[in-house]
Amino acid sequence: MYIMNTKNKLENSLPEHIVQSKIWGEFKTKMKTPAYKAGGVQFTLHKIPFFNKYVAYAPKADLKSVNLESLKKKAGQLNTVFVRLDVPNVIKGPGDKDLIPKTLRKAPKDTFAKHNVLLDLLVSEDELLKNLKPKTRYNIRLAKKRGVRVKISNDIESFLKLNKETTKRQGFFIHPDAYYKTCFKTLQKEKKAYLLNGTYKGEVLVSYMLFYHKKVLYYPYGAWSGKHKDLMASNLVMWEAIKLGKKLNCKLFDMWGATDNQNDPWWGFTRFKLGYGGGMVEYVDSRDLVVNPLLYHLFNFTYKMFWALARLF
Repeated sequence: MYIMNTKNKLENSLPEHIVQSKIWGEFKTKMKTPAYKAGGVQFTLHKIPFFNKYVAYAPKADLKSVNLESLKKKAGQLNTVFVRLDVPNVIKGPGDKDLIPKTLRKAPKDTFAKHNVLLDLLVSEDELLKNLKPKTRYNIRLAKKRGVRVKISNDIESFLKLNKETTKRQGFFIHPDAYYKTCFKTLQKEKKAYLLNGTYKGEVLVSYMLFYHKKVLYYPYGAWSGKHKDLMASNLVMWEAIKLGKKLNCKLFDMWGATDNQNDPWWGFTRFKLGYGGGMVEYVDSRDLVVNPLLYHLFNFTYKMFWALARLF
């Protein structure tokens, strides 16, 4: 169990993550990465170079309800070497080992963020405001006072423009525009996606893409302009995102990823997220369901050698 910023308790195993939802599978299929489901787990297939074999990728799976026999059978039919259950949706803590089947191997690599900031939304807005860090609360008030306005929008083009600007400044990896457009359009039709824009004198300074699923609001993508930093627009947009979660009757605000290492490049936005009163959590390690043991070991050896060589150049 974990205690968040209130007396409410957070179970080790969380509600179904949106990347395990049917609508997310529809989105991935539209992006020509067909999604399959077996044994209570949704996964996509990724071809191994030079082999007629695949890796199955299944992020944020719910291990307490997985049927490994059914999953392994389906994966084998699809010519898969192994299924990577990437950073299962299980928080580290007392009892987490009871949720992890012993037949799964610890994966050599995690793709999804191992740490996250989660905010309990089962409290009043007044209490949420009270739990903000003083600097965060000050910046929110400052943004309002200086004329920043926040509203729900369909302006995907502004998001894409700011997203490119953000990655140039921060060096983040971003997907092609088609990825975000398809994602937003697919999820929005089921009222699962929202764009929240922060504007100043009609100019969009900040744009957040938010997801909603199973009483959880997710903050996966944020983009911001390098202009008018003194307006603290991002602080106000995040606060309005929290308020949106309350309006949607969410129990939890999932901020998607964080780091516990203050020397990590991610620490800046982790500190920003922690300013809203949430708690830092760590998920259990990724696990692999091995379908073809011989090719599994060969794949891991080759993959390890590739990255070792890449670091030399």
